[in-house]
Amino acid sequence: MDREALFQQIKKKNSYLCIGLDTDLEKIPQHLRSTADPIFEFNKQIIDATHEYCVAYKPNIAFYEALGPKGWESLQKTMDYIPKGLFTIADAKRGDIGNTSALYARTFFEYFNFDSVTVAPYMGEDSVKPFLYKDKWVILLAHTSNPGSSDFQLIESVVTGRKLYEEVLLKSQRWATPDQLMYVVGATQAEKMESIRAQAPEHFFLVPGIGAQGGDLKMVSQYGMNAQCGLLVNSARAIIYASNGQDFAQRARQEAVNVRDEMARHLQDYYK
Repeated sequence: MDREALFQQIKKKNSYLCIGLDTDLEKIPQHLRSTADPIFEFNKQIIDATHEYCVAYKPNIAFYEALGPKGWESLQKTMDYIPKGLFTIADAKRGDIGNTSALYARTFFEYFNFDSVTVAPYMGEDSVKPFLYKDKWVILLAHTSNPGSSDFQLIESVVTGRKLYEEVLLKSQRWATPDQLMYVVGATQAEKMESIRAQAPEHFFLVPGIGAQGGDLKMVSQYGMNAQCGLLVNSARAIIYASNGQDFAQRARQEAVNVRDEMARHLQDYYK
């Protein structure tokens, strides 16, 4: 899926919502745990309830690989079930030397057929380039939403005066175009969103941290949007775990509708 196709989906649905499938056996409703594949059954019902209101799904790979072969099987079934036309993100945060990165890329792009994969840039250009497949996306960690993000991402260069995350933004743009490269920018960094957008004006941002993590969707939207929206805002726990009872899918749908409705207002404000 290219940028224009993604933007058309956003306009069609009045939504830039990405739903994180962080599916935890300990948190899914009790009545699903006796099914043949509880992880997939949960994902299936969440997808059925929410696919009209989002443009992307983001399975967090850790929740699947922790279950061994059964977890990988659940992931494959989930990928096969996601409706065509929705953007898919392997939240894997891979990053290694080039030949290892090439195998990670093959796993997620060729075997599972994800549209994109999150990648850690710490090892530099040669560790990122193997993920630059035609018609696929690298989503590079830039300025994340976790409390420890300041440990390294805010270190300033004595040469340029730029912070490390700013160096990542600027240097990585030499490796790929905005048609292959997105950035992870946490919603809890909303006060920096305007300056980050100025440094990467055309790229899409994957923005985790609204909902359970307390990020401000209004600020993210106000300062992060560009001519093609340029945002995929992720919500996981606030939607998929809105209820742990028999009504979990219906409650997930309502939460997705609530986020979509707010996004529709922000889109209208930006493009009016």
